[in-house]
Amino acid sequence: MSQRQPHRSHSAFQRWRSSLSRSFPPNLARLMLLCCAALWGGSYLVAKIALDTIPAQWLMAMRMVGSCAIMFALFHRSIIPALTPRIILPALAVGLTYWGTMVAQTIGLKTIDPGRSAFLTASYCVLTPFVAWIVSRARPKAVNLVAAVICLAGVGFVALKPGSSSLALSSGDLLTLACAVIFSFNLTLLGVYAKRFHPIAVTFVQFAVAGVMFLIGALITEPAPSGAWLAPGVIASFLYLLLGATTAAQIMQNIGLAHVPASSASIIMCTESLFSVGFSALFWSERIGWTSLVGFALIFAAVLMSVTAKR
Repeated sequence: MSQRQPHRSHSAFQRWRSSLSRSFPPNLARLMLLCCAALWGGSYLVAKIALDTIPAQWLMAMRMVGSCAIMFALFHRSIIPALTPRIILPALAVGLTYWGTMVAQTIGLKTIDPGRSAFLTASYCVLTPFVAWIVSRARPKAVNLVAAVICLAGVGFVALKPGSSSLALSSGDLLTLACAVIFSFNLTLLGVYAKRFHPIAVTFVQFAVAGVMFLIGALITEPAPSGAWLAPGVIASFLYLLLGATTAAQIMQNIGLAHVPASSASIIMCTESLFSVGFSALFWSERIGWTSLVGFALIFAAVLMSVTAKR
């Protein structure tokens, strides 16, 4: 009896979860995905505020370590069995590319506005099919080529100097575009390794490797932590990034993707960049000229073409 009872409880739980899955309101799932996009969109502005006090690599080191601790507490039964020598190389591959992505984006964000950062970062959606072609020989479609041209035109409009016809990309812009390139490699590698290992374990080791790299970089190149980090506004910003933009957003994304078709979910989640520029204009007083507005619209159109073609 003592051995059968857990099995019965597990079966009852599976039946309850299956019933909940069938009865879960699709509109609520869509709303959760929209909230996820809003949390990610707000993270650019909040990170910008936090970076005024906390150096970039220290901020990301604390965020990665905190994320690892939360993931291990919640999913240790899935993570521990996957921590074998076979996962070392995949962990280094996804961890180092993720670290490169976040280094470029976070340092670039120090010198450009949050909305601009979000739209330039979003170009990874357009780049990913071409990186997948390099890595896994999956040839991109014709619509991906069209989307790439439109995205390039959008970046060109963003780079136009106000009142002139000359192009000007700052170091922050170039770092953010580099972030998009590296992130497309990261996503492609994640797609490969998530089929060979437990996806949660892959995410955990990715955060762990990136966290170690950020910590090493912070110890070598950045000043030591100070009492200014304990200011209420700084703590609130960090908790938003850790609990909101990482933990809560990931949970809502996973639930939403289970109940909304992937094609619809991708379009909803693309609104992340729209939320970012909206929050930045409202709370950061980011000025958006007509050239940037046209550029943002072209980049967003290219992203929509890419995600719908991918599905």
